[in-house]
Amino acid sequence: MLDYDLGSIVEMKKPHACTIKATGKKANSWEIIRMGADIKIRCTNCEHIVMMKRNDFNKKIKKVVTK
Repeated sequence: MLDYDLGSIVEMKKPHACTIKATGKKANSWEIIRMGADIKIRCTNCEHIVMMKRNDFNKKIKKVVTK
């Protein structure tokens, strides 16, 4: 079980569809902006927001970058 809190930057298993202009790579870091039964995350590159159930989030998270 990974330890994350509100405001943590996390890396997901699959990258987001947006690309980072400087490198041309897919963005893969997200900031946790809401926690509860559901978790809301925001892409650190394009500011896109995704909300998912905590169980789904725990399956899709790869690692916690910053806490």
